[in-house]
Amino acid sequence: MDDLESSGEVIEQTLKELETINRLLGGNQVTTNGLNLLVKNSEKLIIADLGCGGGDMLKLVAKWAKKKKLEVELIGFDANPHIIEFAKQNCKEYPNIRFEVEDIFGEDFKNRFFDIILCTLFTHHFGDEQLTQIFKQFKKQSSIGVVINDLHRHWLAYYSIKLLTQLFSKSEMVKYDGPLSVKRAFVRSDLQTILDRAGIKPLHLSWKWAFRWQLIF
Repeated sequence: MDDLESSGEVIEQTLKELETINRLLGGNQVTTNGLNLLVKNSEKLIIADLGCGGGDMLKLVAKWAKKKKLEVELIGFDANPHIIEFAKQNCKEYPNIRFEVEDIFGEDFKNRFFDIILCTLFTHHFGDEQLTQIFKQFKKQSSIGVVINDLHRHWLAYYSIKLLTQLFSKSEMVKYDGPLSVKRAFVRSDLQTILDRAGIKPLHLSWKWAFRWQLIF
C-alpha cells in the first residue's frame, strides 16, 4: 500500500478486503469512540481523514454524525490518486464526503486547518522521527483534536492476521501487508516516547480490541 503507483484490480480488491476486515474485527469503532470523547457541541465540524484509503472510515463517520444530528464536512486525503478514485466511487452516495490527492508533508497541506484529524491504520507507515514531526504538525492543524487508531505490535496479532489472510484473502497485497503492518506497529512505550519528544500530553491513550491503540490529543 506504500507504492503510490499501485492501481487497478489489485488496489480495488485490497481496499474491499480491508474494509471487511476492519468491520468484522471491530477496529473502526476505535475511531468513532474517540470522536465521542472529543465532540461536545453541535456546531459544524470539518473532519479530515489522513491516509483515507477507500473511504470506509469516512462513511462510518458520516453515519455517526447523522445519528448524532451533527453537520459535518468530511475530507479524505491520500497520496495515491488511484486510491482516491476508488474512494470517490465508494462514497458517491455521501454528499458530505469529498476526497483530495495530497502529500501531508507538502507545504500546501501544512497550511490547512481542520477541527478534527483522523488517522486510522496510517501512522505505523512512518518512523519515530517522522511521527514526532507529524504529531506536532497535526496538533497545530486541529482546533479540537486528533484521533489516532492504529495497531498493537503483538505476536498473537501477527500470527492471527497471517493465518486469517492466508485462509480467506484473495489479495496478495493484503496477505503481505497485513502481517507487515503488525510488525511496524506500536507498543505503549513507543507511542509515549513519540509524544514526549513532540511535547504533547495526550488526552487519552488506551488499548482496544482487536489489538488497537486509541490515541487522542
